[in-house]
Amino acid sequence: MFKQNIGPGLCIDETSLSCGELYTVVTNRAGRGGRGTLVSMIRGTKSEDVIRVLEMIHLSKRKTVKEVTLDLSPTMMRIVRTAFPNATMTNGRFHVQKLFYEAIDELRITYRRMARDLKNDEIQRCREQNIAYVPFRYTNGDTREQLLARAKHVLSSILVNRLTSKEYVRKSYSNIIPN
Repeated sequence: MFKQNIGPGLCIDETSLSCGELYTVVTNRAGRGGRGTLVSMIRGTKSEDVIRVLEMIHLSKRKTVKEVTLDLSPTMMRIVRTAFPNATMTNGRFHVQKLFYEAIDELRITYRRMARDLKNDEIQRCREQNIAYVPFRYTNGDTREQLLARAKHVLSSILVNRLTSKEYVRKSYSNIIPN
């Protein structure tokens, strides 16, 4: 433990160093990964164990911490609430982005299934009318299903406005996705 490395902005996360052994790592953001960054490395992730170790740091020193960046884990939140009573908890950008991309992908998959069901209905109607089925294609050659299969990156990039030229063309056909 390096008590002298405590500062107003900390990060707490778990990591696996070897053979699946988990450690809780507390770092000072101001250290930027260099000398003076590591505050504590504690074996395990059980909140009681981590809190017990962090409480070895004097309360007045722990009260100087204003913000702690952490993942969305309830265990980490409990550790921060208990060990750093004056700190504001900030969810790490990586964890929030991961949730965002998972939600977007879930929608894309749902709409892809809807497109598949629509195609199956169209095929059935063509069979009943005894005509050849010709799938709907956008001017770029994609069918509805293909567009949604290839649109994973496009859907998330629409919101941050980072598209390549091919993705921009694909985006222009994304009107099949309901609002």
